[in-house]
Amino acid sequence: MHRGEVWWADVPGDKRRPVLILTRERFIPRLRSLLVAPVTTTVRDIPTEVVLDQGVGMPQRCAANFDNTLTIPADAMVDRITALPEDVMAEVCAAYRFAAGC
Repeated sequence: MHRGEVWWADVPGDKRRPVLILTRERFIPRLRSLLVAPVTTTVRDIPTEVVLDQGVGMPQRCAANFDNTLTIPADAMVDRITALPEDVMAEVCAAYRFAAGC
């Protein structure tokens, strides 16, 4: 697992859904839980989302939502979907900063 990857995950209290890993790369092997952003097919085109589509390896148009970040157990990750390219990760960082008010 790596920062910037989208995985199917069994999210506690929710359904199996895609999530984007946000945890800092060097700590992923050391932590039992990961910081993730849920990925949803409800695209609102707001500053706290990043739209993802087939061009980055997603099966359909969707959005990573940074208003609802959460931590989930690392062992809840089920299947890797894709890894986001650096230019999209720059958008991710900007949207996450906006959501955090930084």
